[in-house]
Amino acid sequence: MDSSIASILLLDGVTNGAIYALLGLATVLVFTVTRVIFIPQGEFVAYGALTLAMLQTGKTPGTVWLLLILAGTAALMEWFGQWRHHGHFLRAGRSALGMLAFPVIVCLLAIWAAPQQFPLWVQALLSVIIVTAYGPLVYRVAYQSLESATPLVLLIVSVGVHFAMTGLGLLFFGAEGFRNPSFWDIRIPLGPVTFKGQTIIIFLVSIALIVLLWLYFEKSLRGKALRATAVNRTGARLMGISSQAAGQLTFLMAALIGALSGLLIGPTTTVFYDSGFLIGLKGFVAAVVAGLSSYPGALLGALFVGIVEAFGAFWASAFKEVIVFTLVLPVLLIRSLRSGHSDEEH
Repeated sequence: MDSSIASILLLDGVTNGAIYALLGLATVLVFTVTRVIFIPQGEFVAYGALTLAMLQTGKTPGTVWLLLILAGTAALMEWFGQWRHHGHFLRAGRSALGMLAFPVIVCLLAIWAAPQQFPLWVQALLSVIIVTAYGPLVYRVAYQSLESATPLVLLIVSVGVHFAMTGLGLLFFGAEGFRNPSFWDIRIPLGPVTFKGQTIIIFLVSIALIVLLWLYFEKSLRGKALRATAVNRTGARLMGISSQAAGQLTFLMAALIGALSGLLIGPTTTVFYDSGFLIGLKGFVAAVVAGLSSYPGALLGALFVGIVEAFGAFWASAFKEVIVFTLVLPVLLIRSLRSGHSDEEH
């Protein structure tokens, strides 16, 4: 291996690491606020890429119909929960309609826009909106009623949600893979490496999103409420911060990050209905490197995972996934030795 090959591999690794960083940040965010190890984070990535691919063909994406089904289920659960706790039929109905309104508007917009063949950036924006709408609904259907459960129970639920979303992805998208067009067709040679337009977009979007997340948590009231919930859920509830609202907002942000990651990775690789699992799992490895608690640690861990994956693919392409996922074992061992054993809940 000479310096030119190493430079090319390093660029590929950092590019992939930028996407894994977004997924690692989303995983840390969801865990710190809700204590959910959100395995299906990668499904949002696949849904984002496949939704854009379907819009490119002029067809209504399957995510629209799945969103309607999920919204109807969430609205029914919301109505029943409000009616059981408060006994007010109309109040429960208003709460259910409030949960149903935005997804229905998004679905109607998508059904109208799909055959119009709008420009790529419009279709990309619509894809992000569709997939982002999944976040609060997934939380309401699968997690909200279990918010006081142990992390182990929430992990088991996450496994079930992952298999459900993967199976529904096969049903609505089929087994065929799709590769989206690049958002910027340009090549900039710089020494032994060539920067593609999509690579530049990945870097810019990743940096912008990380900065926006930092500003949101540092400057906005809702961001500070999420930080308070992450630090002390009971204390946050005593201060009037709704843990349910915090959970729905957190999943909304996780779905947004996943959808954007899907649009970024779609032009670089062929995406299938089940591709999100491996992509999301690499983001999870980055989050584990950070102890599921540190955002800068997740960023550094993701870049490390991306670089190791690139060089591992060069030396032993058949075992690159094994090399990446083996990284988590010594990290877990070191963290287990450094931290004392304690009960799951305090």
